[in-house]
Amino acid sequence: MAEAIDLYRQSVIGVALIETLDEMVASGALSPDLAMAVVMQFDKSMCHALDKHVESRATFKGGNLRTYRYCDSIWTLNLRNTTFMNEEIETVLPMVKIVAYDMRMIEEPVEPITCQQCQ
Repeated sequence: MAEAIDLYRQSVIGVALIETLDEMVASGALSPDLAMAVVMQFDKSMCHALDKHVESRATFKGGNLRTYRYCDSIWTLNLRNTTFMNEEIETVLPMVKIVAYDMRMIEEPVEPITCQQCQ
């Protein structure tokens, strides 16, 4: 099973970070070991930020469920024309992909970190 933290690496910011680190390693500005340490810190920081600092909740309704898949305790839903709402806005998105997984299924939990805001 792919690890849950791989989802963060596939986000826009995760892809940009990995591409930048690859360029820095290729140019010799950064060692491969240090680049891997940066990626591991990114994984920990994303887990921490989403767990401790995101308080907004979103709900969705309507739309068309185009495809769904359940494999290795991971749900993947592809939706079209779905209305998302939170405390501040309501918007219709033409295409949405939702990936949901059971955190209890992860074999090795990510070490918790603390940030300056949490101390």
